[in-house]
Amino acid sequence: MNAGDSSVSGDGRYRVGIDIGGTFTDLVLIDDETGERAVGKVLTSQEDPSEAVEEGLLGLLDHEGVAAKVVRTIVHGTTLVTNALIERRGVETALLTTEGFRDAVAIGTEHRYDMYDIFIEKPEPLVPRSLRYGVRERVLDDGSVARELDEEQVRSIVAELRERRVRAVAVSFLHSFRNPAHERRVAEILAEEAPEITVSLSSEVAPEIREYERTSTTIANVYVRPLVEGYLLSLEQRLRRLGFGGSLYIMLSNGGTASVETACRFPVRLLESGPAAGALAAAFYGRAADFLEVLSFDMGGTTAKACLIEGGEPLTSSEFEAARVYRFKKGSGLPVKISVIEMIEIGAGGGSIAAIGPLGLPKVGPRSAGSAPGPACYGQGGVEPTVTDADLVLGYLDPDFFLGGRMRLDRGAAVRAIEERIARPLGLDPVEAAWGIHQVVNENMANAARVHAIERGKDPRAHPLFAFGGAGPVHAYRVARSLSVPGFIVPLGAGATSALGFLCAPLSFDFVRSLYGRLDDLDWAAANGALGEMEERGRDLLRASGVQEADIRVRRLCDMRYVGQGHEVTVDLPDGTLGSEDTDQITALYRKEYRRLYSREGPDVPIESITWRLEVSAPPPEIRLGDDAGGAEDPDEARKGEREIYLPEENGFALVPVYDRYLLGPGAVLGGPAVVEERESTVILGPEGRAEIDATRNLIVRWSA
Repeated sequence: MNAGDSSVSGDGRYRVGIDIGGTFTDLVLIDDETGERAVGKVLTSQEDPSEAVEEGLLGLLDHEGVAAKVVRTIVHGTTLVTNALIERRGVETALLTTEGFRDAVAIGTEHRYDMYDIFIEKPEPLVPRSLRYGVRERVLDDGSVARELDEEQVRSIVAELRERRVRAVAVSFLHSFRNPAHERRVAEILAEEAPEITVSLSSEVAPEIREYERTSTTIANVYVRPLVEGYLLSLEQRLRRLGFGGSLYIMLSNGGTASVETACRFPVRLLESGPAAGALAAAFYGRAADFLEVLSFDMGGTTAKACLIEGGEPLTSSEFEAARVYRFKKGSGLPVKISVIEMIEIGAGGGSIAAIGPLGLPKVGPRSAGSAPGPACYGQGGVEPTVTDADLVLGYLDPDFFLGGRMRLDRGAAVRAIEERIARPLGLDPVEAAWGIHQVVNENMANAARVHAIERGKDPRAHPLFAFGGAGPVHAYRVARSLSVPGFIVPLGAGATSALGFLCAPLSFDFVRSLYGRLDDLDWAAANGALGEMEERGRDLLRASGVQEADIRVRRLCDMRYVGQGHEVTVDLPDGTLGSEDTDQITALYRKEYRRLYSREGPDVPIESITWRLEVSAPPPEIRLGDDAGGAEDPDEARKGEREIYLPEENGFALVPVYDRYLLGPGAVLGGPAVVEERESTVILGPEGRAEIDATRNLIVRWSA
């Protein structure tokens, strides 16, 4: 790839996706004129992730001969919000809520996520009780004002907040989603009296019914907002210094992208920013290869993520939990009302640390060695054994070709770490211990993926695995066999596929407004007004980002339920102005979706609407696959040598062929066992695997027996 004359013409033909992981920062550069792609990978800088972004971008652009000024767009995802909530590294935050309700965030819903745990541990609110203030005001559920806002009390509270050096304030009053006037007035007073304090209003962050969830979301948003603003502004400055003059967009949890300004204002929407890109990439490749139903499997250096792709699109949800006390126990985290791609994430990556558990058995994760010190084999001072160390001992990784040879691995250090911490205490040799680590992490990931699919009423055995990430292709064969899926797919450039996912994402925004009532007695004028207002706001945002009016897509939805139920079902709404004449059609749509979800008819009772949702988006960016077609159909021409790898079927090591992934062209077929290497990842093909390269250079593995 070379910019040629474009390095001085500024035609902006290049786009870059940047994925910051716990261990590595991945970058993908794509040329929109030719469809060519180039990837980069550097260790993540833990103190300031933007340093790794700058280092990686400089290296990638320099290697490809591309000037920063001809990069049109950079799309970036970050785990900053998630990590800040888990580690409680946000700023000192206060809560202003309706008098008498300051303890609602501590009481929650009184739901016990484990009925039989008498020592149950609930997540602590991000705001301590001493910083939760009750304000004299009251708005009723129809939006009428029962008690005017006591502005003098608010000013007194603000003075106290300044004395206590509070940096952020969440404002969440009862029923503010119906009438936000009091919240807005508090924001005005804060701007007058304490302009240095960052403010978030629940009527802007999450204007939905359910006070606890709405307040929790607003607190989380403002708690991390100064951190995100500082990071993104620093990143922008670094990019400008490099000569980048294009647009920087940030990935949202729902798979869309937004401007830096929007991301700074609503950082809670970035919670699943990084993982969402991987799901988008899996959906994109699946559609291109005519696999519309796949199980996305993204295993990087720190975590592994699984996500169901159906009809060529990842599943989404309007609810999420952050900072769970117990990773797999729903209800043990802080509720956040945002649109998010549904996935399951576990602490099982290449850097996940192996140890002996309390029962005397090996366990892997969730602790990770990260990028510093990293696995023992990195030679950076790490002494605890990790999954990467085990894979190296088993022969699955070439110590001289890690990251294409840019980083040499120390096999001796990996053996010592496994021997001292795992093998010797268990009376095993290092290879047996390494295989145990490898299998434990495989089963952990397979179990998580199985649970994720079954909880959504899906049979995981019907979905081929789509494996990517630096460690995903190494483990895909055993995970796929454990899940009994029909095979697995590995894209070209699998180690940086998540970064490509950022470039698949369209500009999009979603809005929500709670307006409840029975369908047979609904205020349709109010419902149409809410939908119209949300649509106009969305169109304004997209037009401001340069999207043409004719290209804007709108999707309208409503959360509905049978009267008396406690949970809703989301249904797509018909186009146009809605009215009482649409009641039968909307009812039929609801009943159809209810049957699809629960495989039975619902009760013969009226239906009520709860929350109205609207999504606006631009067309997804075009990415061409196959333009970099090359390689040979004869796999022998791609054979680069042989290597011994551990095969349990052989009860030891066996000599297998090693292939250069870049030299395998469409139509090439190879049988297992074998190793297929590229710079950022390695595919391990077991004895019962048969691999074929398709027209878009995906490696598709099916079972030969």
